[in-house]
Amino acid sequence: MAMSFDPLSELDRLASGLLQSRPGPRVMPVDLYREADRYVLTADLPGVEPESVDIDVDGQLLTIRAQRTAPHTEGAKWLVQERPAGTYLRQFSIGEGVDSANISASYDNGVLSLVIPVSEKAKPRKIHVLSQHSPQE
Repeated sequence: MAMSFDPLSELDRLASGLLQSRPGPRVMPVDLYREADRYVLTADLPGVEPESVDIDVDGQLLTIRAQRTAPHTEGAKWLVQERPAGTYLRQFSIGEGVDSANISASYDNGVLSLVIPVSEKAKPRKIHVLSQHSPQE
């Protein structure tokens, strides 16, 4: 098997390894959008066991925390280990217009999905305009 050495890709690998080796929680990429009367948040958490996902709402703060454990292989000599293990953490400030008591979550194929309903008081509503010339009821 022929192998080639590219010094620039090796420098890139070393630099990214140094940047990702920092201690502390890692950031998870998310998408967030509003659809009718709810917000939908999806977060990428590949390789995370669903049991390790912890979602908390404390006042106006929504916290998502997950743990990804590194594979333990006895006697193995790692050649490349780019998939980070550790704690993943993301926090969101949610407004009063959210029904935090009815947030639901699901996890499928490495993607965490949260459905965050809009509270009744925050939903848009129509106001009927009366005229002095309208018949009164």
